Amino acid sequence: MITEKLSGLHADSHDDSRPLLEVESVSKQFRSRDGRGLVRAVQDVSFTLHRGETLGIVGESGCGKSTLARVLLRLIEPDSGNIRLAGVDLRRLKSRALRAQRRSMQIIFQDPYASLDPRLTVGAILAEPLEIHVVGDRHSRRARVAELMKLVGLEADATTRYPHEFSGGQRQRIGIARAIALEPQLVIADEPVSALDVSIQSQILNLLIDLKARLGLSYIFISHDLSVVEHVSDRVAVMYLGQIVEMTDVESLYARPAHPYTQALLSAIPQLDPDGSRERIVLPGDIPNPEEPPSGCPFHPRCPRAMDACRSVSPRPAAIGTAEKPHEVTCHLYQ
Repeated sequence: MITEKLSGLHADSHDDSRPLLEVESVSKQFRSRDGRGLVRAVQDVSFTLHRGETLGIVGESGCGKSTLARVLLRLIEPDSGNIRLAGVDLRRLKSRALRAQRRSMQIIFQDPYASLDPRLTVGAILAEPLEIHVVGDRHSRRARVAELMKLVGLEADATTRYPHEFSGGQRQRIGIARAIALEPQLVIADEPVSALDVSIQSQILNLLIDLKARLGLSYIFISHDLSVVEHVSDRVAVMYLGQIVEMTDVESLYARPAHPYTQALLSAIPQLDPDGSRERIVLPGDIPNPEEPPSGCPFHPRCPRAMDACRSVSPRPAAIGTAEKPHEVTCHLYQ
C-alpha cells in the first residue's frame, strides 16, 4: 500500500461530488486512405465518470472504442466537443500544461509485447515517467520502482531484466505498474487482457480491481468481451459505429438490455448451463463502412426490429431508467 503521495502530485483540493471526467459531444473524423472521404470514428459522445468508478465501454471491433480512449487523453486531437478532468478543460491546455496534466491520466495498452521498449530494462521503463515529470531523486525513484514491482506482484530484484525475459502476463503487470507510477486519478485500460491467455486474464483483472481499491483509481475499461466488462465495471456504455447507443449501471444492462444491438451482444455470451433459456440473436452482415454510414439510425441495416423511421431519422437519446439508476438508450423504440 502506498503510504505517501508523490511530491506535489495531488496538492489541489477537489470536489468529490463533481464527476472526475466530463465528456461532452466529442467527435473525431479521419481522412480515408484515398483522401476523398471521411471516416467518422467517434460521433457526438457524451458521458461522465465519477471518482472511484469503473465505466466499461464495449462494442465490436471497429466501433471506435480505442479511438475514443486516445481522444480522451489527447493522444489524438478531437475535432469538437469538451473534455474536462477534475474540472480542467483538457482541450484548452497548451503543450506544457497538458504534459503536467498527464500525471493525472494514464493508459494501459492492449499489447504487452509492443508497449514496452525492448531496449530498456524494466527498472528504466518504470523510472522513465518519474524522470520525465522530475519526481524525486535517483534514490527515491529506485525505491518507487521497487514499490511498484511489489504492487503488481513482481519481484523487486527483477528490475534489471529486459521485457523479453518476462511472460505476457508479467509484461502486462509491468505496463500496469508504469501506468500507476505517478498515482494518476484516471486510468484508461484499452483491452488490457485480450492478448493474454485465458488462465492469466483473471489474475490481471483481479489485480486491476485490487489496485482500484488500494489507490483510489477511476477506470475506463475498454473491451469487446462482455463477460470481462461485467466482472469489473460499475456502469457500461455500448458503442456502435462511433456512437454510444446505450448506457446504464452494469446490473440493469445485463438484466434488462434495451437496445437491439445490446441484446444481440449479450445473447452471444456463452452460458455454463447448456439448458439455459437465452435465445441467440444472430445479426446479419457486418458493421457498415464508417466512410459511408447508413442514413438514419446506423444500426438499422442489421436491426431485427427496424422501422421506417429508423431508415431516415437519427434517433435521440431517451431516458428510460430512474433517478437512482439512470438508463439511456438511443433507439426509436423508446422515443
